[in-house]
Amino acid sequence: MSIPIIPFEEGEKLLDWIGFIKALAEGHKLPKAEVADSFLYRGDDTLLNRAAWIDGLGLAVKSATIFPGNPKQDKPVVNGGMALYGDRDGMLEAMVDFHLVTKWKTAGDSLLAATRLARPDSRKILIVGAGTVGRSLRQAYGAAFPEAEFTVWNRTIENAEKMAAEFPGMRVADDLETAVRGTDIVTSATMSTEPVLKGAWLQPGQHVDLIGAYRPDMREADDEALQRARVFVDNFGTTIGHIGEIEIPLRTGAITRDHLVADYYDLGAFARRSDDDITLFKNGGGAHLDLMTGRYIFDRWQAAQ
Repeated sequence: MSIPIIPFEEGEKLLDWIGFIKALAEGHKLPKAEVADSFLYRGDDTLLNRAAWIDGLGLAVKSATIFPGNPKQDKPVVNGGMALYGDRDGMLEAMVDFHLVTKWKTAGDSLLAATRLARPDSRKILIVGAGTVGRSLRQAYGAAFPEAEFTVWNRTIENAEKMAAEFPGMRVADDLETAVRGTDIVTSATMSTEPVLKGAWLQPGQHVDLIGAYRPDMREADDEALQRARVFVDNFGTTIGHIGEIEIPLRTGAITRDHLVADYYDLGAFARRSDDDITLFKNGGGAHLDLMTGRYIFDRWQAAQ
């Protein structure tokens, strides 16, 4: 039996952001996923395996290799792939490009929340961070908010200018506070361990999307930001106790557990109560989202054959 290998460029041509977030919503109507992560190390090199099993959708193992010395050989630091297995028989169905799964999982996770929590008339979107994820966010948010004006802020302004040059009409912000105060949606993808977004800057009606923090010592927004907002996450099981953005303010008592309104397994709760609500979403990722993404990619691939 021939197992398809779905590469990045060929796979991405078949995808669309609105169809994808609909697939994510449908995936969360199925039973909750079982997930497990494992790590292997050799000096500074790492192998991360993230596994997920969703009854009715199948199984997936996404493997990531992190080799910090690769740039000396003109190779990317992070590589990997996803193995997708059938729900009925556990047979290997496809190998999917790691970077394709990660890109669409990460940006789509945030976009699903934004389409439900941000004001529909949002026209100004600020992207904090000019890296690979920031570029994916510009593509994803542009699909759902086609009339929006985009601004990017980055600690190194030269990198922000490079990103803005890739997207006609995108502006560069030189002062983060001013940019936050003047926008409808703030989507942040930084590697910060100290908050870069201050709650004092937030305005009524804004939606805040936090992506970058993934370790227990990382966060992008301060306590006041979470206190002023109605807070949502993609999955309680992969954010609480795991990611500093949520765990640190819970541990210090800055917020309590009931301050977290809902996760995607209660998608109906993802709604604004008023135009003045400040909503905040923590994108925690998780292997179950990798599986949903891989399944969506594979289904589109099969349909095109």
